[in-house]
Amino acid sequence: MSDEQRDTGTGWPQPAEPRRPSGPAGEPDPRPDAPDPDELSPLVPPAEEPVRQEPPGSPPAEEAETQRIEAEPAPAEVDSKRPEVDPERPEADPERVDPEPVAPVSAGRRWTSAGVMIAVLLALLGFTLVVQFKTTSTDPTLAATRQEDLVRIFSDLDSREKRLQQDIEALEESQRQLRSGEQGRQAALDEARRRADELGILAGTLPARGPGLSVEFRPGAGKPIRADRILDAVQELRGAGAEAMQISGSGGGSPVRIIASTYFLDGPGGSLVVDGRSLSGPFTITVIGDPKTMETALKIPGGVAASVAGDGGTVNVDERGVAEVSALHAPMKLEHARPVS
Repeated sequence: MSDEQRDTGTGWPQPAEPRRPSGPAGEPDPRPDAPDPDELSPLVPPAEEPVRQEPPGSPPAEEAETQRIEAEPAPAEVDSKRPEVDPERPEADPERVDPEPVAPVSAGRRWTSAGVMIAVLLALLGFTLVVQFKTTSTDPTLAATRQEDLVRIFSDLDSREKRLQQDIEALEESQRQLRSGEQGRQAALDEARRRADELGILAGTLPARGPGLSVEFRPGAGKPIRADRILDAVQELRGAGAEAMQISGSGGGSPVRIIASTYFLDGPGGSLVVDGRSLSGPFTITVIGDPKTMETALKIPGGVAASVAGDGGTVNVDERGVAEVSALHAPMKLEHARPVS
């Protein structure tokens, strides 16, 4: 029996304990949960190793194993309550105290009454802008209107606004006079007469006098003034605030009063038929109203003057300090209309 074997008392030799390999491969497992390499499973018997012949003069195997075990460092005790430490990360400072986690604030709590009001106002503003954009972009009338027509429309609206403002002021003054006590009767009588005169001028049953214009239409070479050009001029003057008008032709014929029911037709040889009466050119319209406003309406780009010039004719506008409209229109006999009391 060699020196590596021990006497067990039964006569059978017991093999020596396995020896750990030396070098880097024999290092102990650094993981905390690694099994102790010195402990062997009782279920798996250790593999038998061949008997080695120790060289003479070497210490016994038991003493060598004891020295080796004593020389090995004791495995570090692992605290089960302490989490594993990543060897690649630096160790945490033991004196550092982590702050307590703050509970996240839910999104519903962030909405205050002011925030909700601002969101509602922004939504309403966006809806209004979208509706305005769609209304403006899909309006076929404004999209197809020329710049000259837009200028004319703006001028007409401005003139109508001024006239309506004047009417409002006159009616308010009449109301104050009618409520002034003893002078109410006389004021009411004067107001009735004034209204009758205005209606007589508008209906063409009374002559009129005041500042205005004299508009002459001269045809071009071989191309007469058409009836639709005269009608356009009358409409432009009405839109600019004309209060009374009459039209006359050459040859000293009597003029024709222009009222709401007046019509214009093209006659033979370049003549013009107005309410059944034939007039020869050139034609002259005498109108009472604001001279500056009416002249601007006739001379706007693309207006009456430009249309007549495109046909080869000319339009001469002469301002009058006192224009007289003396032609009268026979009163119309109403057959169907009745006043409402």
